[in-house]
Amino acid sequence: MPLIDRLQHAWNAFMNRDPTRYFDSGIGSRLSPYRVRFSRGNERSIATSVYNRIALDVAGMSIKHVRLDDDKRFIGVINSGLNECLNLSANLDQTGRAFIQDVVVSLLDEGSVAIVPVDTTLDPKITQSYDILSMRTAKIVEWFPKHVRVSVYNENTGNREEVKLPKNMVAIIENPFYSVMNEPNSTLQRLIRKLNILDAIDEQSGSGKLDMIVQVPYATKTPNKKRQAEERRQDLENQLADSKYGVAYIDATEHITQLNRPVENNLMKQIEYLTNLFFSQLGITQSILDGTADEKTMLNYNNRTVEPIISAIVDEMKRKFLSKTARSQNQSIKYFIDPFRLVPVSEIAEISDKFTRNEIASSNEIRQVIGWMPSKDPKADELRNKNLSEPGGGQQTTMNKESEEESQNET
Repeated sequence: MPLIDRLQHAWNAFMNRDPTRYFDSGIGSRLSPYRVRFSRGNERSIATSVYNRIALDVAGMSIKHVRLDDDKRFIGVINSGLNECLNLSANLDQTGRAFIQDVVVSLLDEGSVAIVPVDTTLDPKITQSYDILSMRTAKIVEWFPKHVRVSVYNENTGNREEVKLPKNMVAIIENPFYSVMNEPNSTLQRLIRKLNILDAIDEQSGSGKLDMIVQVPYATKTPNKKRQAEERRQDLENQLADSKYGVAYIDATEHITQLNRPVENNLMKQIEYLTNLFFSQLGITQSILDGTADEKTMLNYNNRTVEPIISAIVDEMKRKFLSKTARSQNQSIKYFIDPFRLVPVSEIAEISDKFTRNEIASSNEIRQVIGWMPSKDPKADELRNKNLSEPGGGQQTTMNKESEEESQNET
């Protein structure tokens, strides 16, 4: 399409919006129709470290707009606006990697996130044959049967603005670990509540308040007795304030009850239990957070934690950002995991040799795993041990020659 035509038909989520254009039957809701969500503040001591670790690892993987062959194998990268958004510049403020990291953090924190195409070559409400020029993460603030209202940053005004968009043009991604992290009574939310209690106790202990009750040897029902008890309380405060070591005396008939007891061991045990439970349910360990995890631990973490999240993102983008025509033309969105990232080169060669020699995988299948395009050599698709001669190859040639010689002798 010529440049002038593209400019004339270009679409922007903010400049082309028309709030009165959409009509939905049913009542709009600020909650997802199939999941209950509550607005809550997140305690950041554990949550943030986990969110950031996972987001960095997901963003470290390569997501590309690709072309597949008839066997659904990767054969090349498509030079498109979508691919540029995913790998170079998602918008005016974010690289492709920073954008994916933003998507993951929002997804884990809020339970769901929307990816909004802000600038496209054509109007997505009219045709699906458009290319995405820029995209941003957005918070879903209201759900409708066929639309969502999202809060998204408008780079032209510098403010977050709410726009109502069709669901079929917005990638809506739900947290695969929603029940572990975002449910009101999930393991993470229970842990956050316990940590908040611990923080409250620490603040109270550091405030200088003693929080104690003094039992005086008389009833305090009359105004005179109340005044007398108040004078006695003030006297104890003055004693403690004037004492170098915080020591005071009481009458033999008085009794003191301390309220701010030390943190119960039970609370610390509950926090430790919930932390371990949360890590196990999420497939993460302390060694992953502090960078000391070994190869097996990282492999388990990638399979149980990272892969479900990046799969949810890629599958939804493939569903919403590629038309049926594009998919029929073998276009796809694919992520590449390097399983040998923590493996030395010498071991990669040894592993590849074992796979091909034992006829577990062909050379091209190994290349796909690494993220390389398949070789055009037909032998690269053969599932056989290349260290051995072809079945009956040499022997068959010898036997054929002997048969020919016998025939000539008989003649």
